[in-house]
Amino acid sequence: MTKAVLLDVDFTLIYPGPTFQGEGYQSFCARYGIDTDAALFPAAVADAVALLQWPDDAVYDDEVYVAYTRRIIEGMGGRGDAMTACAREIYAEWAACHHFTLYEDVPEVLRTLANEGIRIGLVSNSHRCLSTFQSHFALDGLIAATISSSEHGLMKPHPSIFAAALQRLAVAPADALMVGDSIQHDVDGALRAGMRAVLLHRDTASHPRERELLARGVPIIRTLHALPALLLRNRSDALVG
Repeated sequence: MTKAVLLDVDFTLIYPGPTFQGEGYQSFCARYGIDTDAALFPAAVADAVALLQWPDDAVYDDEVYVAYTRRIIEGMGGRGDAMTACAREIYAEWAACHHFTLYEDVPEVLRTLANEGIRIGLVSNSHRCLSTFQSHFALDGLIAATISSSEHGLMKPHPSIFAAALQRLAVAPADALMVGDSIQHDVDGALRAGMRAVLLHRDTASHPRERELLARGVPIIRTLHALPALLLRNRSDALVG
C-alpha cells in the first residue's frame, strides 16, 4: 500500500514562463551583445537535450546545465566569447520561482494525497531552493520532505537520492511511488531504488514508449488529477490480493 509519493518538480509540478522561451533567451543574449533568432529556439532545445542524458552515477555539476544552455544559444545563432557568461546567468535564473507557473492540477491533488495520509516528498535535479518553492507556490504544510541533487550530490536516476528522500519520510521503498516526466531520471531511477513509478506525460499524443512502460508495470497519466484514483485502485487491488 502506498504510504508516500515522491514527485519530480520541473515539468511535473511547474513549467517555465516567457523568461525561458525564445524571446526570453533573446533578451538575455542581447544584454551580452549576442545576436540570436528567437524563432530558432524550439529546434535549438531539441538539439541540446542530448546534453541532459548523463550516466546513472553522475555527480551534480552545474557545468552540465551551463553547457546545455550555451548549446541552445548557439542553436539560436549566437556566437562570441560572451556566450558562456550569458548561459551562466540563464542557469542561475532557473532557480528563481517567479519565472515559473504551477500546473493547475497540483494544489488540489497534493491536498487530496495529504488528506489521505500519504506523505509527499519532492526529488529534484535542479539547484532551486525547495523550501522557497513551497512558500512561493503556497504549498506549505503539504510536503513532508524535499531533496535536490545539488544538495545530495548525486543526480537522479541514482538510487541513493530516492533512498535519502524516503529516509526523511520514514517510508520503505516498497511502500512508495515516484511520479515524474522523465523515464530515465524518474521512472528508471525509482525502479532501481525498489519503488514503483508512474510517468506523467502532459501531452494529448500517446507516449512513444507506452507499450514498453505498461509491460514494465509503469502506468502513464496525462494529468495529476488521475493520480488519486490510480492510488485508490492499487490500494483496492492490494486488499483483494
